[in-house]
Amino acid sequence: MAQPIRLEFAPRDARAELQTRLQNAPLQHAEALLSGYELLQGLHDRGVLDLLRGGLGSSDKVLSIIVDAAKTPEAIIATRNLLILSKVIFTLEPELLENVTRAVPDNLARAKEQKPLSLWQMFKKMCSQDTRRALSAMLGLLESFGKSLGSVAGAELRPTESDLTGIESAAKLAGRGR
Repeated sequence: MAQPIRLEFAPRDARAELQTRLQNAPLQHAEALLSGYELLQGLHDRGVLDLLRGGLGSSDKVLSIIVDAAKTPEAIIATRNLLILSKVIFTLEPELLENVTRAVPDNLARAKEQKPLSLWQMFKKMCSQDTRRALSAMLGLLESFGKSLGSVAGAELRPTESDLTGIESAAKLAGRGR
């Protein structure tokens, strides 16, 4: 009867494979390594690496300072405002924002060069359809802003239940003193 032929594989040496890949890496990735070295040298020349090393050494202290600063009411309000403003920016059409960013410096430069418009010239500009369209949009924004100011002011002026109990207890004390 025939005997089976044993097939034995040599055990795989992962360390040797890694060593071979590491030895071949400078040849295969020479351009990338040179770019990386240039980047590291630039960071070192500007002191960024020293700054990072110092920040890493005192990371606990830096982290606690950042957390303390982030817990302030001002930082929380600023974060909320940035999120709301980002929603507004994301809803704007890019063409509209691009036109506005071009128009602002142009009109400011023109205003420096020219003498001011007369009242009649301003009135004629106010009568143009584009100016009225822009004024309508601005008035709508102002109206919304005014409504929100009214609701905020009304909420601040309304006494809360704890305020009323404080007023009532003060009135009772004043009545006893008489």
